[in-house]
Amino acid sequence: MGAYFLRRLLLIIPTLFGIMVINFTLVQFVPGGPVEQVLAQIQGRGDVFAGFAGGGGDQAGSSDLVGEDFFVGSGGDSKYVGARGLPKEFIEQLEREFGFDKPPLERFLGMVWNYMRFDFGESYFRSISVIDLVLEKMPVSITLGLWSTLIAYLVSIPLGIRKAVNDGTPFDTWTSGAIIVAYAIPGFLFAILLLVLFAGGSYWQIFPLRGLTSDNWSELSLIGKVLDYFWHITLPVLASTISAFATLTLLTKNSFLDEIKKHYVMTARAKGLSEGRVLYGHVFRNAMLIVIAGFPAVFIGVFFGGSLIIETIFSLDGLGRLGFEAAVARDYPVMFGTLFIFGLIGLVVGILSDAMYVLVDPRIDFEKREG
Repeated sequence: MGAYFLRRLLLIIPTLFGIMVINFTLVQFVPGGPVEQVLAQIQGRGDVFAGFAGGGGDQAGSSDLVGEDFFVGSGGDSKYVGARGLPKEFIEQLEREFGFDKPPLERFLGMVWNYMRFDFGESYFRSISVIDLVLEKMPVSITLGLWSTLIAYLVSIPLGIRKAVNDGTPFDTWTSGAIIVAYAIPGFLFAILLLVLFAGGSYWQIFPLRGLTSDNWSELSLIGKVLDYFWHITLPVLASTISAFATLTLLTKNSFLDEIKKHYVMTARAKGLSEGRVLYGHVFRNAMLIVIAGFPAVFIGVFFGGSLIIETIFSLDGLGRLGFEAAVARDYPVMFGTLFIFGLIGLVVGILSDAMYVLVDPRIDFEKREG
């Protein structure tokens, strides 16, 4: 079993390398790189970036130095059509600042070497290292991911078990209808509905509109801080949980139904064991395997997939919003750094899922399955 997990760990390296190759290659063909972003700012706001490249205000102090054409191309390998009025030295200095004076292959190999040492560089436009920026935004996304996943499992597993035991009853019918409706509602639409109903949109102003803490959070007592924290995360967590909750409940129900019909369950009941002992002492271990297998998808889906929309709607400054803003601004170090970290976390969580399989049922042997 150790050899299996060792192979999985070693496979992380080529997988991450492939992710980096694909993303780096695609970016080379996307117009509007960081150099164009700076030139567009100069064109639109005059001397905002005057002296950026170490020169004086005379280099880019007036927007009339910039042509009327739009910018095309990307990086240092293209012609900046709209910048034809700017001094050539200024453009070259910008390219050196962003590292685009080097060939793409050299830039990529340098990035790979730095990433091997977990050196993700510094944001182009925020004057802060990528790792510090990610660590700064991580608590928000972790809050949404962990609480949403925890609540989804705590509610879905007992509900799914009860639905399996009461299969075909009115309870099973009306809960299934509610679950299907919940699954059909997009997360962003449910988030807006929560805002309208409970955050002062049109009805009740019970919960805050934005942020994870109040302005006077530092002045509150320990209990006050905890209550304020939960007060702020209630609506975002509910909006993040709804789709995962529906999927997990039906998955748990179907898994238990499959196990309840097996012979060992009939034998356990024939021996006079209580229903609770049969369900949680015998069926639970086998039925939970498929639910545990879905844990990485649930966690990663909440942590990354839905974080952008939820964070934007509730004005939360997390990783999803960071990645979106970096893509819009063509902040390549942040883009590549967050993709690398997201990919690494996803791969590690997948390995942890296999380890949980073995913990729940030691009979599972992945090496024999591979053979």
